[in-house]
Amino acid sequence: MADKNEEIIDSPAGWVAKHIRTYVESGGTEGQQYAGRDLLLLTTRGRKSGKLRRTALYYGVDNGRYILVASKGGDPHHPLWYLNLLEDPNVIVQVGPEVFSAVARRATEEEKPALWQMMVDMFPNYAAYQKKTSREIPVVVVERSSARG
Repeated sequence: MADKNEEIIDSPAGWVAKHIRTYVESGGTEGQQYAGRDLLLLTTRGRKSGKLRRTALYYGVDNGRYILVASKGGDPHHPLWYLNLLEDPNVIVQVGPEVFSAVARRATEEEKPALWQMMVDMFPNYAAYQKKTSREIPVVVVERSSARG
């Protein structure tokens, strides 16, 4: 997905940018949790800029797949990272010290109910975010690529 020397632009949100710096600068030994929940770093390719964009997200694990929720706190618009992966599903993921290439997709209608419940059980605010917005909050399934990244 990326050239090793390609610049990655971190989320401009204050706490997120600080958390990403800690995560990356520690080689993944710090920052794997935030507020007691597991956190990973997701890098997508900007659908307009073509630049690599990185954010920190809570995640769940289901049969070796990483599960994300594109909630944006119940905002009426999807988060940019989600829009980016719809355009280019090839992503880079960092979980602790491990960095790998993966493919991301929206959960199917059949998959979503169980995955949504798993994520709401982990972070109850997701249910409140869904009530706050008229858009359907997507659940994202991220699976490792066979190629190493």
